[in-house]
Amino acid sequence: MTYPLVRDLAVDGIPVTVTCRVLKFSTQAFYAWCADPVSERDLVDAYAMNAAFEVHRDDPGFGYRFIADELAAAGHEISERRVWKICSQAQIVSAHARTRSRWKKPGPPVHDDLVERDFTATGPNRLWLTDITEHATAEGKLYLCAVKDVWSRRIVGYSIDDRMPAALAVDALEMAVARRGPGEVTGCVVHADRGSQFRARPYVTALHRAGLVGSMGRVASSADNAAMESFFALLQKNVLNSRRWSSRAELRLAIVTWIERTYHRRRRQAGLGRLTPVEYELIMDHTPADPA
Repeated sequence: MTYPLVRDLAVDGIPVTVTCRVLKFSTQAFYAWCADPVSERDLVDAYAMNAAFEVHRDDPGFGYRFIADELAAAGHEISERRVWKICSQAQIVSAHARTRSRWKKPGPPVHDDLVERDFTATGPNRLWLTDITEHATAEGKLYLCAVKDVWSRRIVGYSIDDRMPAALAVDALEMAVARRGPGEVTGCVVHADRGSQFRARPYVTALHRAGLVGSMGRVASSADNAAMESFFALLQKNVLNSRRWSSRAELRLAIVTWIERTYHRRRRQAGLGRLTPVEYELIMDHTPADPA
């Protein structure tokens, strides 16, 4: 029952006809409901649906199970089965489930493309790239979100989890800010693709809170984040596809070990003058240019 939602929105100034058209039922049915008392169960379901819309708007990657967890944490006494029914009625579906459709388009960008495939930076914390990759284990998939500083090619932040909500991207971003220093990253451009995690409200809020500037590439164009894709290609070759992984914990340890010990400290890169990312940051005496 969504009629209480229509009533609440009407109080906020949204016309009944508009809400009914969006929710695909007639205004006559709504006014008929207004003339007839509603059951307490329907009212509980209506407010739960309203809360579910809010949760899904904050993180489009959440399906009904994660939404049920959020509703329970917010004090709603409602079973997971009823949440599934409510989400089905309201067509609240995880963005990841939608991507299974071959022709489904990504959502609109929340930032302009400030990079335009120019993956160069004149100093640290000028341009970061971020993206998400996944790999299967015997226990299920494991997801990695990484943040790369274009200047030194160092992975300044990363987050690993068995789920892929917006929190995965937020945690990687917050690690990068903490590692570089909150006062050192103001104005840094953070470039991502149009994944739902990078369009979600928690991620956008985290950008603004740290003083970072969001940037977003075009649809279905890996070249718009090619420098990040190259890192994932190395990771895939050296770690992900090197063997079969029996558990998520095993793969997690291998990823962290390769990033921190091999990629950062042992892998020399031609673009860095045959230095490793850590050596490059230690050796390069970067001083801001004198103001003209």
